[in-house]
Amino acid sequence: MKIAVIGTGYVGLVAGACLADMGNDVICVDNNIEKLKLLEKGIIPIYEPGLEELVKVNFREERLSFSSDIDKAVKESKVCFIAVGTPQGEDGSADLQYVFEVAKQVAKSMNDYKVIVDKSTVPVGTAEKVSQIIKENTKYPFDVVSNPEFLKQGNAVEDFLYPDRVIIGSNSDKATRIMQDIYAPFFRTGNRVIIMDTKSAEMTKYAANSFLATKISFMNEIANLCEKVGADAEMVRIGISTDSRIGNKFLFPGLGYGGSCFPKDVKALIKTASENDCEMKIIKAADDINKRQRKLFINKIINKFGKDLNGKTFGVWGLAFKPKTNDMREAPSITIINSLLDMGAKVKAYDPKAIDTAKFYFGDKIEYTKTSYDALDGADAMILLTEWNEFRRPDMEKIKRLLKQPVLFDGRNQYNAQHLEEMGFCYIQIGR
Repeated sequence: MKIAVIGTGYVGLVAGACLADMGNDVICVDNNIEKLKLLEKGIIPIYEPGLEELVKVNFREERLSFSSDIDKAVKESKVCFIAVGTPQGEDGSADLQYVFEVAKQVAKSMNDYKVIVDKSTVPVGTAEKVSQIIKENTKYPFDVVSNPEFLKQGNAVEDFLYPDRVIIGSNSDKATRIMQDIYAPFFRTGNRVIIMDTKSAEMTKYAANSFLATKISFMNEIANLCEKVGADAEMVRIGISTDSRIGNKFLFPGLGYGGSCFPKDVKALIKTASENDCEMKIIKAADDINKRQRKLFINKIINKFGKDLNGKTFGVWGLAFKPKTNDMREAPSITIINSLLDMGAKVKAYDPKAIDTAKFYFGDKIEYTKTSYDALDGADAMILLTEWNEFRRPDMEKIKRLLKQPVLFDGRNQYNAQHLEEMGFCYIQIGR
């Protein structure tokens, strides 16, 4: 099938490459010419395991192409995926100006029946608004479908190729059949395509992300209470996660959620509820707890070193909001490092993939090191913020030698407390 994917950001590029890998002819459209040139050379602007190889192979086999010509892409395609950004507005709502602009451009370029797919995360009712915009700008028949993405950064390619489920929000039998045809190759061993109306599909995306965010905040709140009463949050986590009704995913105490989805989607859902006179008390609490979690971690540093950190150096491991990505949007590292700098501290930081991204946020205010151990050389304490695999089994004797004093703040509860304390570390965790 001939498909246009408009927007080559995180969602659009993954979707385009994976759809091409299933034999479709995919044109990825973007208005950033320099970005398109890099993509044609196989240079990927984001770090996502498996994506670079997928783009190179399908570009070489001419199933995947890149273009700035939206008119040509629409005319040559039967299905047009809209995968542009929906940034958070000042009031917490999703900014839909890019979605609406693309809808208008698609409509003016149509030359036959098209299925227009909202792939971007958009509030309930957006499909209807997109339909109205297209109707006002074309004489050709069309259908608008909501097909929200459920991609975990760091595992996005796997999630797209082997999805738990695909949600198709459609009010048209014709469009539904076309979408089922697109996704049929992904479900050769079982059918996990769920058909529903467009509003329910739009809500499903927000409900899923908000539930997972709430689960994270719930565990963090339990961990904070564990600290107060002398319980061990890790033991509590294990105790409750073995209940099949609860499960063990998204149940690790830490620094809270970040990234491009959870913070934005939680706020957008709260805003939608407010506009419809429906208060979301649980989800609001999840958002508040998430903000507070980072402050509580900063307080642990203050409790150890005081508020005046002039002359103190902190070695930070991890800058990305999670492993296997270079994304730092809403990352805990931003809040924590800026707080350290405000208190007069010097920061030396290392991340396997997010150093270049970090320079956008911090510029030359911190020192970026080539290795994880370089970040600790002469530091007063180590701070672990992202649980990259390479940080899981470090040389603790070497860390102790490099630090001025053996102090380790662990925002991910990654190490064996008893072992470190026996080595003489002051080991400070969350919920323990």
